Parts: sequence; C-alpha cells; structure tokens
Amino acid sequence: MNHTDLRSDALPSTVRDFLAASTVHDADTASSFLAEDIVVVDQAETFRGRDEVHTFLREAGSEFEYTTEQIGAHRVDDNHWVVTLRLEGTFPGGVAELDYRFTLRGGLVAELVIANHA
Repeated sequence: MNHTDLRSDALPSTVRDFLAASTVHDADTASSFLAEDIVVVDQAETFRGRDEVHTFLREAGSEFEYTTEQIGAHRVDDNHWVVTLRLEGTFPGGVAELDYRFTLRGGLVAELVIANHA
C-alpha cells in the first residue's frame, strides 16, 4: 500500500468533485459522480443504489450547521482512495474526524465507506 498525504488536487477528479458537491449539500451534483449500483456505508447504516444514496446525501447532517475541512488524503491503489475530513459544528460532540474510503470503477464512485478516523 502507498500511504502518503496528498493535496486535494492530487486526488482523482471524481473524488474531488464529489466532495466539493457534498460539502455544499448539492446532492444532485454529488449523485452524478456515483455508479448506478453505488453502496454507501455511513457508520452502521448502508445505502444501496443511486436513488437511495441521493436521499442520504440530501438529508445527512441537514439538521446541523457545520464546516468541513480536508485534513488528510492518501492513495491505496488506482481504485481506492481515503480522504480524512474534519467536521466542526452544532452536532453532538461538536467535532468529528471521518475517513471517506472511496472505491472507484469506470470513473465513478462505486463504494463509499464513511467511518471515524482511527
């Protein structure tokens, strides 16, 4: 595995563009970077297919105000990338560091696992 911290401009455009859209709560644009059979795992919940994930993206965190900052990123291999985001806001705990583990296929996000940063 090749674990190096990358600047966001070194990430694949699909990952950069998805994160940019999801950070501003633009679920429609974010969904355009997803494979039809996308699987998203967020903590203990799993969402399958573009429609279900679009709803998740639209509703996730909508009851809170928060900022998002990328604090780390690395390439696992050509199809697997991990981006660490720091969220600060009005949600319980006020601060969270989350790993977004992307699996790419055909230029789209095929799987996304969101978990607490170790």
